Amino acid sequence: MPLFSHRPSSTLPDHYSKSGKSKKPLSVTSQSRPSLSIIVFSAVCFAFGIGGVLFAVTARTRHKPLPVFRCGRSQDTFRSFYQSSSSRKLGGDGGGGAVIDRPKLLGFVGIQTGFSSGHRRAALRSTWFPPDPDGLLRLEQATGLAFRFVIGRSKDAKKMTDLEKEVEKYKDFMLIEVEEEYLKLPYKTLAYFKAAFELFEADYYVKADDDIYLRPDRLATLLAKERTHSMTYIGCMKKGPVITDPKLKWYEKSGHLIGNEYFLHAYGPIYVLSAEVVASLAAARNNSLRMFSNEDVSVGSWMLAMNVNHEDNRAICDPRCTPTSIAVWDIPKCSGLCNPVLRLNELHNISMCSRSPTLPPDDR
Repeated sequence: MPLFSHRPSSTLPDHYSKSGKSKKPLSVTSQSRPSLSIIVFSAVCFAFGIGGVLFAVTARTRHKPLPVFRCGRSQDTFRSFYQSSSSRKLGGDGGGGAVIDRPKLLGFVGIQTGFSSGHRRAALRSTWFPPDPDGLLRLEQATGLAFRFVIGRSKDAKKMTDLEKEVEKYKDFMLIEVEEEYLKLPYKTLAYFKAAFELFEADYYVKADDDIYLRPDRLATLLAKERTHSMTYIGCMKKGPVITDPKLKWYEKSGHLIGNEYFLHAYGPIYVLSAEVVASLAAARNNSLRMFSNEDVSVGSWMLAMNVNHEDNRAICDPRCTPTSIAVWDIPKCSGLCNPVLRLNELHNISMCSRSPTLPPDDR
């Protein structure tokens, strides 16, 4: 029964004055005031309740903001393309999936390239590198590896315009915020790993050059192997004399800090860093890491400071195609293929290079 009821005054019980001489009903004002307060309070609560329901409905039905595939001014043009296309969804067929911010991968492979290397990119797209976004997506789904060309920026407006046209056509670039210059390759490499870590959640991050022949399926097999070390550095490891003659190609102007012989480090055309290693690089301030003249030496020095496990694997620096080769290039004559455009097509036409099966991990 309600605590307060509203009845006609005639039904209210009679109350008598203390004298009992006259039968006089007391005023009901003292009861009607609380009733009015309750009504007002209930109305306010009702209004708040309606407002809460409307807010919840709005929050559930409004569109979530689309993920932005950028790290500063670095950008993954492939996912930006799928984000902006209403007919495509990344990660599914026919719209079954959703565009994912920082997707989880087995590995991310950044193919380092430059403004003067358009002919190399064309040769790669006609051989082992997919020629269109759908091909990139299929390769990612088949291997767990995402591939992008990695390039910095130029002050030359024409170069940037030409790059924009190529990006618009192929959507297969990672654009990073660094000046594209050969003498600044160590800085580009660090910028690449930082951007890749922010844009992709991968178990491994691969740095590769645009003048090697690569088997993505075999690279995936290598990365999928069980390892006891969470901080791993995979590559063709080398040592050698420090070049101190300024007239020679690999001159190291900071050679006096190293000594007569280089420490163990991987050849530059391709190497792999595990996620924990890249996380440490991503957290480092740019000016806190030593930059030597040569990019592979710089990375090798960072690895010494991190106490990583050096994993030497000669299958990623094979001079010829074999049943187990992962990356083929003209070691030791060239740092990559000596005539990349010609050699990429030659190798791709060799069945052992492009069509031989991938061996199980235990057979490698």
